[in-house]
Amino acid sequence: MSITNRGIHIGPPRFKIAVHAVIWLSKSDGVLSSAKIACQVKSHATFMRRVLQSLAAVGIVESKGGREGGYALLKCPSEITLGDIYYAVNTEPSDSEMGMECGNAGEQLDIELEKILYETEQHTISYLRQFTIEDVARRIDHCSF
Repeated sequence: MSITNRGIHIGPPRFKIAVHAVIWLSKSDGVLSSAKIACQVKSHATFMRRVLQSLAAVGIVESKGGREGGYALLKCPSEITLGDIYYAVNTEPSDSEMGMECGNAGEQLDIELEKILYETEQHTISYLRQFTIEDVARRIDHCSF
């Protein structure tokens, strides 16, 4: 069975960009600026900085200031899982956290849907934790970085 790009979008939009950035950092020999990473992963530098800040908050990358500053991995690619990255960038507040109001039945439905979606997300993260950046990079080694 052949897998083609069917436009499947799982997780927050930042997930794919974050994975690209971490793989790019794993292939580099040091510190890269957010602008350089953004160029390589075809993203905007400001958006890339937000993604990298999320990754830094959980200890996947570190930010180095100054003229020669930028971002570098804090962990080996074999220690970073797709689940770690998904968790790092999935910090967007849900509609229920933004004060969405419905009647009593609507509120109960929201609560139950949130429970189901939370469980789904936990299963997704567990599944993604089976794959490290090293695994993914190995799958795409025929591409040039």
